[in-house]
Amino acid sequence: MLKRILSLLLLVSLSAPFTAKADEGMWLPMLIKRLNYTDMQKQGLQLTAEEIYSVNNSSLKDAIVQFGGFCTGEFISPEGLLLTNHHCGFGAIQSHSTTEHDYLTDGFWATSKDQELPNEGLYVDILHHMDDVTAKVLEGIDSNTPEEQRARLVAERTQALAKEASENGKYVTYVRDFFNGNEFYLFVYNRYNDVRLVGAPPSSIGKFGGDTDNWMWPRHTGDFSMFRVYMAPDGSPAAYSEKNVPYKPKHHLPINIGDKEPGDFSMVFGFPGRTKRFMTSHGLKLEVNQLNKSRIKLREQKLGLWKGDMDKDPATRIKYASKYASTANYYKYSIGQNEGIKRMRTIEGKIVDEDKFQAWANADATRKATYGNVLNDIAAAYKNIEQYNLGTVYLNEAVLGVESLLMAYRLSPLYTTLNSGNHAAVQKAVEDIMPRVESHFKDYNAASDKKVFAALMKNYYEDIPKDQQPEEFKKLVNKYKGDFQKLADYVYSNSFVVSEQKTKDFLNNNPTQKKLENDPAFQIVNSIITNYRSNIAPKLAESNAKLDRANRLYVAGLRQMNPDKVFYPDANSTLRLSYGAVKDYSPQDGVVYNYYTTLDGVMAKEDPNNEEFVVPAKLKQLYQAKEYGRYANSKGELVTDFITDNDITGGNSGSPVINGRGELIGLAFDGNWEAMTGDLVYDPAYKRTINMDSRYLLFLIDKFAGAQNLINEMTIVDSNSPGAGDAAQAKAETTTPQGELLEATIKEANEKLRAGKTEFKVEKKKGDVKVKLQVKD
Repeated sequence: MLKRILSLLLLVSLSAPFTAKADEGMWLPMLIKRLNYTDMQKQGLQLTAEEIYSVNNSSLKDAIVQFGGFCTGEFISPEGLLLTNHHCGFGAIQSHSTTEHDYLTDGFWATSKDQELPNEGLYVDILHHMDDVTAKVLEGIDSNTPEEQRARLVAERTQALAKEASENGKYVTYVRDFFNGNEFYLFVYNRYNDVRLVGAPPSSIGKFGGDTDNWMWPRHTGDFSMFRVYMAPDGSPAAYSEKNVPYKPKHHLPINIGDKEPGDFSMVFGFPGRTKRFMTSHGLKLEVNQLNKSRIKLREQKLGLWKGDMDKDPATRIKYASKYASTANYYKYSIGQNEGIKRMRTIEGKIVDEDKFQAWANADATRKATYGNVLNDIAAAYKNIEQYNLGTVYLNEAVLGVESLLMAYRLSPLYTTLNSGNHAAVQKAVEDIMPRVESHFKDYNAASDKKVFAALMKNYYEDIPKDQQPEEFKKLVNKYKGDFQKLADYVYSNSFVVSEQKTKDFLNNNPTQKKLENDPAFQIVNSIITNYRSNIAPKLAESNAKLDRANRLYVAGLRQMNPDKVFYPDANSTLRLSYGAVKDYSPQDGVVYNYYTTLDGVMAKEDPNNEEFVVPAKLKQLYQAKEYGRYANSKGELVTDFITDNDITGGNSGSPVINGRGELIGLAFDGNWEAMTGDLVYDPAYKRTINMDSRYLLFLIDKFAGAQNLINEMTIVDSNSPGAGDAAQAKAETTTPQGELLEATIKEANEKLRAGKTEFKVEKKKGDVKVKLQVKD
């Protein structure tokens, strides 16, 4: 480590107060400079705000992608090499796996670009820029605007703004609301559709620990996979073609293999899915007592039935591997969330906050007129929602959770088109659905699905109020005297949607409405959805509209009540940055969890009779020989995973963990069990992000897989080496012209340090302001 002498001469004061908590918050990167930069510097950031987010110059944001619309990825080479989690790439890995080439079990590595595997339907979105369009969306709208009119105007304006920004389809664009509809931002992306599988470790590494270790620390999982993004020769996005060339990112992340210590700065850049941290006590009660409880019950049954068949047959195991993992992930999450909310007494804490809000609203006549009834309106809306909400949960989890019913539901657009008599439109509908038929049946087992049907339809019939169920479904149940096994026998013997060949025959041989109407699976799903749309959805829509208005006012009031607090918006699948530090924690009295794990722990957990804890033979050989190369830490250990207190949620899977110099030090892949409340409330004592260590990543690519071709593409930095990557630091408020001058000075110093210069002086002057940075060995 360099011993640095840093001197600053400023003729004006550049300091400013900051109140946000460092480790909590998912921040919009375009606002980092105004809201967070000073605090991030104090925590150890050595980049300028411009190096994090810039529209005109390359910055960290250019290395981050939304992967497939559900995860995050990052570029780690100038040739479009992309890193994400194994569980994010799992569907693609599984799609290429067969019993002859089982990439899930054996792993996959392309030793040259011509061996990389294309993935139909997989895409990445790269942020071009974002803009605050609140003023344009809300122009002329105030508290007196009728809610229906407000909703219509907002919808029209956001759609128009997105359409204009797309430049006739050149970009993928959308406008998202923030702070429950109080602010609006436009997002403009480049979408690349040629994304090829490059490498993945065997599941015994990428999923090591399986469901047992899921959401748990200590962890020893090598949760990564690698892809490459391709573009047309002219640099534009393009569908898959052999003529395409590797994408050239504006920025890629260097990978740091140095040691980490508690307190080291860390930031996570990615696309967190959804949080609801402004939710009131009324909403939390619904989540705990109704929604999570139902999800746990239904998913537990489905997982048990799938697992029984997967254990009996290797082909079924491969077919259902991705579906099982996805379903299990949030099954366990719902359990942990309920336990965490009870442990933290979150509902009780919300009630205290709401009492304070009500007292504040009542203390002023104007505030009372605007906010006085907000909490009562929220309570009334949730009371109505609770009566009908199970219909939504069971539609998604029990009805469309049955694969045959989902396939039948996917024929609904064709059913509507058949009624039109337009032969061309019918043919187009058939062409659109045929690829989905093929992908559906590739990973389908009718016998397994039949068991799930019988179990989940029984739950639907018993748990949903009878006056909310369609008459057709109740008659069918009565016909078989409530015996759902006999009902399943009837459906799976007479429906064509349980067979790929029969489904294709229907589509290819003059499909008719009558034949669809006579199909028992279609009858069931069509009756339930028709009933839901006509009898349940309108009641929920009315209550949700009232809830939306009340929540919008509640959040606006909270921000007005706390003018000195820096609020961050809920996550909504848009690019965010969180920052914190490497940090251990104590989950219970007398127990302290270290901040990192090693390959020793993998070997200690090994159980050759348990598929979740099998260790590949080659990994054992490397361990026994201690053949870690340059990837061992200073103690000679091979670190596998580590934890930080970064604030993340679903969608952050695959996000890079970045140090203060902008280098990748790990790959975020999970949260910890003790903080499963993360979507609803932040837990300052227990919240941890579980990350795969960059050294384990490179060790597996290099030593385990022997994929030197990939190692050669990357920029690898060892911060344990003298002079490697130290950067000048200074603390200042940078939203002023003086602060911008300081940023420019620091940026120049950083560039000199990265170039290996350890003794230099940088001076800049603007008006009456002079900045001097001096760095020496």
